[in-house]
Amino acid sequence: MESEALLSVRGLRIAFDGTEAVRGLSFDVRRREVLAIVGESGAGKSLTARALLGMLPRDATVSGTISPDLSAHRGRRISLVPQDALSALSPVHPVGDQLAAAVRSVTGVSRKEARARAVAALDRVGIPDAARRARARPHEYSGGMRQRAVIAMATINAPDVVVADEPTTALDEERRDQVLGLLAEQRAATGAALVLVTHDMDAVRGHADRVLVLYAGRLAELGPAREVLARPRAPYTAGLLASLPQHAPPGRRLPALRGTPPAPGTLPPGCAFAPRCPLADRICHTAEPEPQAADGRLVACHRWAELPHPAAELFSEGRQPA
Repeated sequence: MESEALLSVRGLRIAFDGTEAVRGLSFDVRRREVLAIVGESGAGKSLTARALLGMLPRDATVSGTISPDLSAHRGRRISLVPQDALSALSPVHPVGDQLAAAVRSVTGVSRKEARARAVAALDRVGIPDAARRARARPHEYSGGMRQRAVIAMATINAPDVVVADEPTTALDEERRDQVLGLLAEQRAATGAALVLVTHDMDAVRGHADRVLVLYAGRLAELGPAREVLARPRAPYTAGLLASLPQHAPPGRRLPALRGTPPAPGTLPPGCAFAPRCPLADRICHTAEPEPQAADGRLVACHRWAELPHPAAELFSEGRQPA
């Protein structure tokens, strides 16, 4: 995998009415990589992804830098695979016409050529009888076919970066792996980097090169996915992994993260995760940790070096936050 950064995000802050939802976030998106952004609901995952696309709500106040700014080239250099394929497609226009419009919006090709590219794109994502299906409207597609159609639309112009915002939400394991496999095929065909926004740690396993773990709008951990999943260094990452069913020993209750993430504007002093963290001590409740190098990754934790292995034991039944 090439290490050259396609996008560099530095000090990203996103606020609404003066309340910050993303707080000083920095990371890179590298060429041809899959960067997964994970965390619980409200962590700032989708806001961060949509900042890359220039698709934040009008009332958002944004500071920091995203370089280069690809938002002016949306659809050509950066594109989106939305969570809800049905609402992302126009109900009144044939799917092929919508893909052709995506082609013509960034190229000067004829309608005939754009139509041919649309049919070819549907064929590449496995839509059967693509020429005929291109004339159908979204309600005539199955849910799986609509998902394939929006992936075709996102990749039809061979963008540099594809952002997939929770593309596997509410899918069973088999369907999830199909969608992620299809994204991998399209990424390989176009050479694009993929930013995968998800709350599903299992989706990261086997599909991501690096993982960015967010908590309360800040970086908790960033590093190679295989290493982070095998031995997390941030207690929050350890808690997310401990909550997966495969980490529960036979006959014992599934470990769980107690409590809920703080809402924006209600952050505790010190580390935002401290009230839920069994490893927290006095400094954790008084000083917010800055990301620091730790075992080949970045970790925002005062006590990362004291995290036990396996870290899941921190969140075993009966263990309370400090």
